[in-house]
Amino acid sequence: MNSRGEVSAAPGALSPLVLACLAATWLVWGSTYLVIRFALAGFAPYFLMATRFIFAGGVLLVWQMVRGASWPALAEWRNAFLIGALMLGGGMGGVAFAEQTIASGLVVVFIAVIPLLLVVINLAFGVHPRRSEVLAVLVGLGGVLMLTQGVGIRGSPAGLAAITLGTMCWALGSVLAQRGFALAPGATGFATEMLCGGLALLLMSGLRGESWHWPVQTGVWLAWWYLVVFGSLIAFSAYMLLLARTSATLAASYSLVNPVVALLLGVCLGGEAVSMWEWIASGVVMIGVVLLFLGRRG
Repeated sequence: MNSRGEVSAAPGALSPLVLACLAATWLVWGSTYLVIRFALAGFAPYFLMATRFIFAGGVLLVWQMVRGASWPALAEWRNAFLIGALMLGGGMGGVAFAEQTIASGLVVVFIAVIPLLLVVINLAFGVHPRRSEVLAVLVGLGGVLMLTQGVGIRGSPAGLAAITLGTMCWALGSVLAQRGFALAPGATGFATEMLCGGLALLLMSGLRGESWHWPVQTGVWLAWWYLVVFGSLIAFSAYMLLLARTSATLAASYSLVNPVVALLLGVCLGGEAVSMWEWIASGVVMIGVVLLFLGRRG
C-alpha cells in the first residue's frame, strides 16, 4: 500500500492470475460492445443486461455453493446490491441503452474517461490528485467534449445522457467497492453482485415497460451466450478480482485497449461509420488516459 492509499502493483510483481485478468478485461471486454449491439437486434436493452447477469450470477453462485463456499452475510448482500445497482444497473444498462443509437466504438471511447473520473471521485475520500493527474483529467475531458460534438453522438441526446450517467455510475461503484463496501469473499462476491445488479436491471426494464420476450434468431442467441460466458463470467469477474488485488488505476487499464479493439471491430465487422472528427476526439481522450497512467507510474 502506497502513501496515496492504493495497493501497489508494480509491473514486475504481477502474478500470472493478475496478468490473465488484465488480458480478459483488455481484449474480451473490447469485443463485447459490438456483441451487445448484435444482441440488441432481439432484446430490449435493460432486459438483455438483466438476463445476462442474472443467469451468469446464478450459475456462479450455485458453483460456489457446490464447492462448499459460505452463504453471504446480509451486509454482503446489501453491499452487492449497492455496487451492482451502480456498476451493472446504471453502468451496463446505460451502455446498452446508448448502443441503440450510438456506434459501439464511440460508446467505448466515451467510457475510456472512467480512470479520469476515478481521480475526481477519490477526492471525496481525501485522495488528492497530482498535477500530472489534473492535466490528464483536463485533456481527457476535453477529448470527451470534442467527441460529444461528433455526428455519431450529437445526433442522440438520449444516448449521450445514458452513457454519461452510466460512466459516472460505473466509476462510483468501482470506488465504493474498494472503500469499505466489501462483498463476500472471492467468486461468491462476484456472483452476488451480478445477481443483485441483474435484479436492479430487471426492475429498470419493468419500469420502462420493455418487452420480456425471448428472441428466436440464432445470431442473437450466440451474442447473448457470448456476453454471459465471456463478458460476465470471465471478464467481469476478472475486473472485480483486479479491484480486490490491485489498484483502481491498474484495474481500469482496460480503458487503454478497449477503445482500439472496439473501434476496429465496429468499423471492420459492424459496418459502423466513424468521422475524422470522432477519430481525432478519440485520440485526445486516449492521450488523457495515457497521461494519467504515466503520471501514476512516476
